[in-house]
Amino acid sequence: MANELIRHKLAILPDQPGCYLMKDRQNTIIYVGKAKVLKNRVRSYFTGSHDTKTQRLVNEIEDFEYIITSSDKEALILELNLIKKYDPKYNIMLKDDKTYPYLKITGERHPKLITTRQVKKDKGKYFGPYPNAYAAAETKKLLDRLYPLRKCHTMPDRVCLYYHLGQCLAPCVKPVEKETYQEMIDGITKFLNGGFREVKVQLVEKMSEAAEKLEFERAKEYRDQINMIETVMEKQKMAMNDFTNRDVFAYAVDKGWMCVQVFFVRQGKLIERDVSLFPLYRDPEEEFLTYLGQFYEKANHVKPSEILIPEADDPEMLKEWLGIRVLVPQRGKKKELVALAKKNAEVAIKEKFQLLERQEERTIGACVDLGEAMNIETPLRIEAFDNSHIQGADAVSAMITFIDGKPSKKDYRKYKTRNASKPDDYAAMREVIRRRYSRVLKDGLPLPDLIVIDGGKGQMESAREILEDELGLSIPIAGLAKDAKHQTSQLLYGSPIEIVPLKRTSEAFYLLQRIQDEVHRFVITFHRQLRGKNSIQSALDGLEGVGPKRKQQLLKHFGSVKKIKEASVEEMKEAGMPEAIAQSIEKHFAEETLPSES
Repeated sequence: MANELIRHKLAILPDQPGCYLMKDRQNTIIYVGKAKVLKNRVRSYFTGSHDTKTQRLVNEIEDFEYIITSSDKEALILELNLIKKYDPKYNIMLKDDKTYPYLKITGERHPKLITTRQVKKDKGKYFGPYPNAYAAAETKKLLDRLYPLRKCHTMPDRVCLYYHLGQCLAPCVKPVEKETYQEMIDGITKFLNGGFREVKVQLVEKMSEAAEKLEFERAKEYRDQINMIETVMEKQKMAMNDFTNRDVFAYAVDKGWMCVQVFFVRQGKLIERDVSLFPLYRDPEEEFLTYLGQFYEKANHVKPSEILIPEADDPEMLKEWLGIRVLVPQRGKKKELVALAKKNAEVAIKEKFQLLERQEERTIGACVDLGEAMNIETPLRIEAFDNSHIQGADAVSAMITFIDGKPSKKDYRKYKTRNASKPDDYAAMREVIRRRYSRVLKDGLPLPDLIVIDGGKGQMESAREILEDELGLSIPIAGLAKDAKHQTSQLLYGSPIEIVPLKRTSEAFYLLQRIQDEVHRFVITFHRQLRGKNSIQSALDGLEGVGPKRKQQLLKHFGSVKKIKEASVEEMKEAGMPEAIAQSIEKHFAEETLPSES
């Protein structure tokens, strides 16, 4: 049920286009959407029934705000900007770092043909994407033999092998006119846009002429080029016959999930596809528009000449917004391509749905079960702490964060214990809890729904003293006890502290195991790093002329303190040490190994 504040706001929503921002109890924006009519769209979240996933979103909403826009297009652009700014956890974010190779003619005075996965707004001319690096490399190899652009990164002072092979005009020593380069650039552009057949005909004629003149080596070279064209450019079945570069979009929806399939058609061929699968919280048409906007904001997607989509209320608005031709095909091969993309999307969503359900059960579902077992609100944000030291030395602590049942590594934190007595785990826990949540309050960061301490009642009580008595915070604190085999065995919680009954085969218990294993791994890794750093520092401490930089330089070169101790003066000089310093280090370690007097 919506709270009183939300009910009042729902009553005065305007019937205009705009964007809405949903907030949780921490006042964090968790979802951003757009609407043609704000009143209808926002009210729909709080009326009627929803699937489990959408209901989870609605249950988290404690407040919302909205921004009115003058048009649906303006709302769409604003929505993309708000998603980018706030990174709401329930919005789709196309963070997929998959990149495709492109061929690029650089915009230099003496241009090069290169392969790249980074598409920038520069003077270069890009072609692609290609289905894989091999296809791009083979196409480049073919073009290198046909069009003699320069190959070197830095201009040499004499001609290279490529010049003698006829694959470079040697601009390093010979003047090359801009017109000559432009002819080659035009030739490459035409070739990649379907003109390779014309080039093939020309090469066949040249091969015949060379053979008639008994120039068999040259004829063989032409034959090899013809074979490469047939292998590289003609091996795929044609999808279209107009050689237009286009992207074909379609989507399928099932059980509250959406799958978008994109076909890349280049030079008339279907060369690659992109698949995205994500949860759906509103009308598929609206989610698809947001997806389109994010898709072309990604740096590695070059806009084609046109895109084909399954449906749109206003294709002209999309055309104006994206700056490319947008078609909703009604018949023919283009409609068949969209239908094929849709069929692939339907297959993909069915194949992956069982896996997604399982993942959802292990993550958010486990959080729900854990909250019910502890009788607290669903702990969607969990922060866990652990300490580490060896006989009190190099004492450190660490905190990890799980959001929606998954690790959020950008929120991990490391702490060197400053004030606590080194062997005192309770004092160390008090110090770290104080430092963490004083900073959270000072910077207005989100508070966790649950704090997990890798330890028993003493550590839990130490954390509670700081949170409640000193900082005035009321956050559930749980402890994780281990058995004799050092494995998660019990969840401790409550006042007085008691064991929470959890089945060892439950997803909530598995979630706690993952949290305990991860915080232990993180703190131990930090402790080892610190010990390694301190060991090199202590071994070389007190030596005149050997400061932190030289210590690090020695360790980087030799790899260990043991090897530094065994190194000769000459070897230390190779590591960048001045001779006097090298001699001093050798003498220092030699004296360490001398037998003591009885």
